[in-house]
Amino acid sequence: MADTTTHPEFDLEVDASGLKCPLPILRAKKALAQLQSGQVLRVITTDPNAIRDFQAFSRQTGNGLQAQIESGETTIHYLSRR
Repeated sequence: MADTTTHPEFDLEVDASGLKCPLPILRAKKALAQLQSGQVLRVITTDPNAIRDFQAFSRQTGNGLQAQIESGETTIHYLSRR
């Protein structure tokens, strides 16, 4: 896990708070399609399964998972477009 005081820079944000799997992943996938290679997407989730889901999504798609920062009920995921 990344240090919670340093959040990576990002180019686009998706707030998927309150959404259950698979919706946060689907929203992230759609948003990543708008980015150029190397740009970073920040996704905010409240689903506790999202941490595992985004790790699997990153492995399966080749998009980089730069950080997952947990803060209370919320997790912020940083994905870099492949």
